[in-house]
Amino acid sequence: MIEHDKQIQIIKEKLMAAKRADGNLKVFGASRHQYHLNQPVSEKEVLAFEKKYDVQLPLCYKAFLTEVGNGGNSFAHSAAGPFYGIYPLGENVDELIYENTEKYLKQDCVLYPKMTQSYWKELTRQVEENEAISDEDFEKELGKIYGGILPIGSQGCTYIHGIVLNGPYKGRIVNLDIDRQKPHFAFENNFLDWYERWLDEVISGELIRDSPSWFGYVKGGSEEKLLAAYVSSKDADNKQDNLAGLLNKPVLKDGTLDQIEEWINEDRENKITFLQMLCKSSYERAKPYLLALVDTDLRSVFQVIHGYAKEKSHEWLPMIERSIHRVSDMETFRFCTYILYNTDVDYGAMLLPFTQSANEKIRSHAFYSIGRLPNKKRYLPAFIEGLNDSSNQVIHSTLQALSGVKDDRLLEHFKKIAEKFPVEQDYILSNLNHRLAEYGLDNQSILKRDAQTDTT
Repeated sequence: MIEHDKQIQIIKEKLMAAKRADGNLKVFGASRHQYHLNQPVSEKEVLAFEKKYDVQLPLCYKAFLTEVGNGGNSFAHSAAGPFYGIYPLGENVDELIYENTEKYLKQDCVLYPKMTQSYWKELTRQVEENEAISDEDFEKELGKIYGGILPIGSQGCTYIHGIVLNGPYKGRIVNLDIDRQKPHFAFENNFLDWYERWLDEVISGELIRDSPSWFGYVKGGSEEKLLAAYVSSKDADNKQDNLAGLLNKPVLKDGTLDQIEEWINEDRENKITFLQMLCKSSYERAKPYLLALVDTDLRSVFQVIHGYAKEKSHEWLPMIERSIHRVSDMETFRFCTYILYNTDVDYGAMLLPFTQSANEKIRSHAFYSIGRLPNKKRYLPAFIEGLNDSSNQVIHSTLQALSGVKDDRLLEHFKKIAEKFPVEQDYILSNLNHRLAEYGLDNQSILKRDAQTDTT
């Protein structure tokens, strides 16, 4: 472990500094782990684990376990670390591969940084598409996918971090989703660099924020280093990684923003990313560029405002009123409705034309958005049209949008839906029954009601 001695000492010192910096335990997961680690594990215990699974742990990870700590107070007895921390050695080993873990843990890892979506899709094709796959074959496929990766911590929900045990990326951290979204490798070369980066970002205050940080999913480092790396890099992927790292910073310095402003109109390929950075750190500096973009890229304007200036949504209401007639695609419409919702005005009249769109997704989202208004009952005639739409998706959205609206004029239309859908399709019956329950009815009893009764 001699090669890691200096870094181990630095990590121990930074652990104490991180605990002081985050005295109120605001960093994600800190309220659980409280920056505590249990006593390190012995070399003997590490050797026993390695013998059991026929593996050799990466030296960087082994140094952490034997010299810093093993387990703690957090979820699953985890030690202080990113998200909910670092599992104790030997626990949750089967979190990725449920059976015959020993067989697959010693295999080479087939995952790699920057793997394509098509590679991942092919790798997971059998478990995702073969509905007739046996339990035994399912486990074999999981072994192929996740072989050579040791789960070492939870990120919450279905997300975990693992460490690569074998192959060219041994010692690297990879972010994984048990529900099998494409994995994402952390950028650091080994476990200790990744762990120390986490401590650095706690100490600097970068991770002390109200919103999730998704630590390790974008490149780390100071904004000066990221900016310089962006300028000097000749590789397109590397340039994008540096920009993503800059965008992840809570607030950028004025000098960095000055440079970004110079690039906004020069680098068309990354213009929107630069605009996002500017808006995130200084809305007033970004606003003129957003206004200049309204005539040519309305979607990006809406996306930037929704992503980085929600609290300013009301300022854009006049622009939306002038421009909404130009909205014709689903994504632009979706982000437009998000901004309207944040204005706290009755935007129903603006969205009514979209309930007649030829695009069923736009119609569906229009009813959903009108359904978020507190005075949505005002738009009952439009909702009735939605209930009689030819699209199941639109009927589904309309039924959901009518939650809390009780009006006997709806009953005849609910009855038509019950007649049209004698069995469940696209969750229509379940949503219909939610609405009918407000009348003491269901999809069977509504069929017995006299049509004349429904309209009186």
